[in-house]
Amino acid sequence: MRTLALVEFLTVDGVMQGLGSPEEDTSGGFTHGGWGAEFGPAMGQVMDPDGLSGTSAYLFGRRTFEKMAAFWPFQGHDNPIAAHLNATPKFVLSGTLTTVDWAGTTILTGDLDDEVRALKADGPGSITVLGSGVLSRALLAAGLVDELRLFIHPLLMGTGTRLFGSLPDPRRLTLRSVGQTDLGTVALTYVID
Repeated sequence: MRTLALVEFLTVDGVMQGLGSPEEDTSGGFTHGGWGAEFGPAMGQVMDPDGLSGTSAYLFGRRTFEKMAAFWPFQGHDNPIAAHLNATPKFVLSGTLTTVDWAGTTILTGDLDDEVRALKADGPGSITVLGSGVLSRALLAAGLVDELRLFIHPLLMGTGTRLFGSLPDPRRLTLRSVGQTDLGTVALTYVID
């Protein structure tokens, strides 16, 4: 049975919105997009080398999928992240998408619990969720997440969409690993008990 891991890039105050570029997500009047760029070059210091090889599928929410699908298929296979993303099965949970162009992608339109439980039961390795805040919060609330891989950047945003929302009950976490970059990013991996 596969496990499900959330991989999230956050500020210290939990903001995940607009990590990649100024125009990535301006919802709610957010004007600080692209805040993660300065921390990117040092991320190799704390990336889990088994993270890519252990991932047997990716799961996305629609908005994150559309951003990823507009970028990664056009990157060279000499980029290990692009090569893995493009070769690995991808699933997008959406009630509005009917077609996708990114090879190896399946659209899931059913109930979140049913679709994710079926994915977890189908094969070895782990299902990795990248970003996808709305989906991630729903997966956490439904108790479907097995692991959190949090990359916390030394920045207080003060505004923007945060990863964590309300949960029906507390979740106990066990710390599995800690890493740090020269720029002060901390990588925390937690297993959800």
